[in-house]
Amino acid sequence: MLAVRQNALGHVRYVLKDGLKWLPLYGWYFSQHGGVYVKRSAKFNERKMRNKLQAQIKAGTPMYLVIFPEGTRYNPELPKTIADSQSYADKAGLAVLKHVLTPRVKATHVAIDSMRTYLDAVYDITVAYEGTVDQKGQRKVAPSMTDFLCKECPRIHIYVDRIALKDIPEEQMYMRRWLHERFEIKDKLLIEFYDAKDSKRRNKFPGKCVRSKLSLKKTLPSLLFLSGLTVSMLLTESGRKLYVKTWLYGTLIGCLWVSVKA
Repeated sequence: MLAVRQNALGHVRYVLKDGLKWLPLYGWYFSQHGGVYVKRSAKFNERKMRNKLQAQIKAGTPMYLVIFPEGTRYNPELPKTIADSQSYADKAGLAVLKHVLTPRVKATHVAIDSMRTYLDAVYDITVAYEGTVDQKGQRKVAPSMTDFLCKECPRIHIYVDRIALKDIPEEQMYMRRWLHERFEIKDKLLIEFYDAKDSKRRNKFPGKCVRSKLSLKKTLPSLLFLSGLTVSMLLTESGRKLYVKTWLYGTLIGCLWVSVKA
């Protein structure tokens, strides 16, 4: 959403879970578009990630590199994932977080260390959704596209904090502590947003608020084009066969390509 407003959607690159490379067609697309696939824990391959990022720097294309240090999304309906994350923090002597998962530092450290001379800054972005607390005050899952269309979630709140590179420790050990402190700040913001006893402080972030509506001109044309193309293919027998073959063979070739290039 931020990239669309800055006409920079084509310049967004993602650090992705390795399993996503098997997604039909999209796995190949993200790789070709500069996405970086990483494995968790002991299987994390630092060299491959550095090589991929260096290739992006060499290309000289302006970009946003988006990374989710938690490794997976926070989902209130998966209490075991949340409990494991909190247990990990507790054993490591770190603050236990309520509304976010404990961040892992490896990929974040490699990304910032590899691109330190190329980055302008790091942006810490916290996102919260209205209408996602039930009558008992418990947080619900993030809204789906249907929820947005039905206005179950009337607004998305985005808190952006710009961090100068000089304020980020270079050593991984110190960066780990710094990263967790950033997530403690996120947690406090979300506690106020979802749990504040004063109702006037709920459903808002501190500071000056800039309201911004996403224009239909920037979203509707691409939706209509993609929907029209898909529907027109599915209306005929030959179109349906082509559609299935594209997904099937495109996926197989894409997965092979990503594996070889990786």
